[in-house]
Amino acid sequence: MRMVRQKTQIRKIENLAARQVTFSKRRRGLFKKAQELSTLCDVDVALIVFSATGKLFHYSPSSINQVLERRGVLKSKNDGELQQTSQEIMQIELRRSALLSKKLAEKTCELRQMQGEDLQGLGLKDLNKLETIMESGLAAVVKTKGERMLKEISALKEKEAQLLEENRILKQQLIMGTCVEETHIQDHWSFHRSLELTISSPGSGDPLHNQNYNSSDTCLKLGLPFSN
Repeated sequence: MRMVRQKTQIRKIENLAARQVTFSKRRRGLFKKAQELSTLCDVDVALIVFSATGKLFHYSPSSINQVLERRGVLKSKNDGELQQTSQEIMQIELRRSALLSKKLAEKTCELRQMQGEDLQGLGLKDLNKLETIMESGLAAVVKTKGERMLKEISALKEKEAQLLEENRILKQQLIMGTCVEETHIQDHWSFHRSLELTISSPGSGDPLHNQNYNSSDTCLKLGLPFSN
């Protein structure tokens, strides 16, 4: 049977003696890994460990004090660069905000002047320039308005032509329906009229039929009723 090594659960060791043994072994292993990292990669390493009793253990391939001082210098340098960068960004944003505020004020003044306000400080040249701008704008407005009106008139004309065509078709359908109805009434009237004449008129070549007809008190007549 092959023995499988169980994974050690990482948690605090309650037994004090076992804890001290584990600390000693792991500390030596940690320092060995730090030495390998420094040798293989040519880097400065500073490792500081305090035991549970407060005892200091440290490792550094050169001088731990130099490494710590180097860290302090880099930190101060990075903090200074960060502060300088923040100030530069703030100054850029302030200049940008001032520029936008200036442009907003200029555009607001131009708009008021186009509305005929605040014209006292303008010279003749500025007034001529403003007049040219307003005339150009007015010409563009009139042109756009004319194009819109032409489009609306064209649409109304198309709608009118469509309605006239629909009206013509409806009139044609109405006339055709009236003609068919009148033809049907005339045919119906002619049929009943001919049937009435056939039944009511006695045959001239049959005396017996004339005699029976004259002696009868009932006369059958078919046809459309006549109004008095």
